[in-house]
Amino acid sequence: MTRLAAALLVLAAPAAASFATNAASNPNASTAALVPATLATSGTSTPAVTRNGQEVYRRFLDGLSEHECTADATERWRSHFGHVPRQLASRGNDVLPLFAYVVEEVRAQHLPTEFALIPFVESGYRPGARSASGPAGLWQFIAVTARNHEIPIRPGYDGRLSPADSTRAAVRYLKTLHGMFAGDWRLAVMAYNAGEYRVFGALKRAGQEARDATPDTLPMPQTTQAYVRKLHALSCLIKEAGERETWMASMDREVPALTAIAVPDGIRDLDTLASRHETDAARLKRLNPAHVDGRLARIGQPVTLLVPQAAAAPPVFMAEAPPEVDIPQAASEATTATRRMHTVARGDSPWSIAKRYGLRTQELLTRNALDARSVLRPGMELLIDER
Repeated sequence: MTRLAAALLVLAAPAAASFATNAASNPNASTAALVPATLATSGTSTPAVTRNGQEVYRRFLDGLSEHECTADATERWRSHFGHVPRQLASRGNDVLPLFAYVVEEVRAQHLPTEFALIPFVESGYRPGARSASGPAGLWQFIAVTARNHEIPIRPGYDGRLSPADSTRAAVRYLKTLHGMFAGDWRLAVMAYNAGEYRVFGALKRAGQEARDATPDTLPMPQTTQAYVRKLHALSCLIKEAGERETWMASMDREVPALTAIAVPDGIRDLDTLASRHETDAARLKRLNPAHVDGRLARIGQPVTLLVPQAAAAPPVFMAEAPPEVDIPQAASEATTATRRMHTVARGDSPWSIAKRYGLRTQELLTRNALDARSVLRPGMELLIDER
């Protein structure tokens, strides 16, 4: 596995950037820039709970910068990464949902989707991947780079293993490099692998400028040139897989749409989160290895979870409900002789149900022998009127 060369990025101002790199002293370092957590949204009021694999595939293809397969897609790297289309088509792993998440994060920043292939090279799309030499996570950051970019590493919590935090950091850094090197994805990934100063130096020695460079002719380390060829080979493998009817049939399935959320208040472990949102606890733990043994870390600063969209639905617990206010009871409902019942639907909370019927939340809970720790499950029937 190729590890990323360190290139610690410090943006000083929109018109001027100051960079420092430790690539010479630590050539195996990984790099990315972390910005304050601002979770990307789809812009719709009802985000999709699932994504179809064929649509993920089309989104990837539509975002490619290079649609034609050239001689750079060597047989060596085609053979090396020949398992990737099978991984995407397999139902027995989390690769397709994670790939879909990264593709959307990349596209949200208007970047080429070749960048979404980097975790295949770095970690095989395994959020918990660790290298014996130190790098960890989906994007294989080293600890010093993570700390320099405010990715928390504390006892019981390694933020490099958070696919939400690490992806945000990597994508933001790639966006900076993409702009630095005139929108050439090949130069950007060279800089991601070896450091931007090395690429600037190679351009200068070759008498080239970024806007009209020929990256394959630059005097760069062979490992860095190979990094570009790996990504190109990967994009060609996935593109060509779509020509096979059986592969496309395997991709025609729904997978969870993943989203990043803040760790909810009042929830201490992923098992509890899973039970409250009827989500697979094992999947939550696989997607969030930064939280050791599924225990949600509290480290004095915000941390995030990557969860299926279904688990990011409106809360179903009092501890998570908005502050309640007095709501006058509707006279027409108060005088009805028929005791009303409410059937709990997905996303319902005691607060939202009480508001709908003009009750205080505590009234609703008391009438149904519930308390703030009670779990509402779809299909449950709640008494609305007093007995």
